[in-house]
Amino acid sequence: MEPASPASRQCATRSREIGAAAAITVDGEFVVDIWGGDADSEGTPWQRDTIVNVYSTTKTMAAACMLVLADRGELDFDAPVARYWPEFAQNGKDGVLVRHVMAHTAGLPGFDPPITTDQLYDLDFVAANLAAQAPWWEPGTAPGYHAISQGNLQGEILYRITGQRMADWFRTEVAEPLGADFWISLPASEDHRVAELVPPVFSREELTINGVEVSADSIAVKAILSVPMTATEPATREWRAAEIPAAGGFGNARSIARIHAALACGGTVDGVRLLSEAGARRALEEQTDGIDQVLMVRLRHGLGFGLQLGDEFTTEPGQMFWGGWGGSLAAVDLDARMSVAYVMNRMDAELMGDIRGRRIVDAVRTCL
Repeated sequence: MEPASPASRQCATRSREIGAAAAITVDGEFVVDIWGGDADSEGTPWQRDTIVNVYSTTKTMAAACMLVLADRGELDFDAPVARYWPEFAQNGKDGVLVRHVMAHTAGLPGFDPPITTDQLYDLDFVAANLAAQAPWWEPGTAPGYHAISQGNLQGEILYRITGQRMADWFRTEVAEPLGADFWISLPASEDHRVAELVPPVFSREELTINGVEVSADSIAVKAILSVPMTATEPATREWRAAEIPAAGGFGNARSIARIHAALACGGTVDGVRLLSEAGARRALEEQTDGIDQVLMVRLRHGLGFGLQLGDEFTTEPGQMFWGGWGGSLAAVDLDARMSVAYVMNRMDAELMGDIRGRRIVDAVRTCL
């Protein structure tokens, strides 16, 4: 498809967009693949191959890796994390299961002691931090969004099983077989295609998360401040090169929809088999349903994908989703064999994003 016309770019501006892309697959075929607007503040048009940091939509890629490993019999979601990562058993974590990590109930939503972004780029340092911690609550009893730590926990488990870092394993076992232009660690050779993220405007008038007032010593604030970020990090080479499986992925709507098409179509798309249909459907197995101690809204979560997040995003049987800070969103419908993806470069301030991506998903559901 050709880029959007100047008129549509003006419409995008009025709808609070700068640049964005959306893609939809049904039965593994693209029925929508569009992009438009500007990729940077200089007015460079968003191109077909423009990519952007999608923050927590990256979590769906990490989840796909774990689902594939489990389907191959190399990972047991009901096993203790310490089976694969013995050092993790420190400080009462011997009962933390892999499925707790997948569903944000492991009790490790942040880093203690807090770390800097420079330290975040050191996988061994982060793994040691997480292994040494005591759980912040009894694992498995409640959700608390592991905004950054989930990816490092998953990545270390995968590393202990395969001997490969998740970024490399994802490229060779998931992205490349599907021809998907998504990167968990971006090489410098791709920097010229990266859209410039416009950080959100933060409100500092009161200490609230998703409209709920929180105290300075709450789990929510402690987790968020355990690795402070300003949303300017993706502009640096250090962030782009690092393996941050919960938030550091770069891709476009086409690549996200392509990878999720494999899940939507029962594990196989265009003759490429990632996993069995039963293995793909494991993502729908509800693991938790309660008020998330970081997001402060109701969270129903499966194995790596969300089933409900507050009143903002709900699903029907067979559907799952997750999105990223700023607004990117991915949705998968295994019964309709459909995947939907939306990415953008003007970030919204809310942790759960804004209505832009949800409008697309709602429109698709209405069409179906």
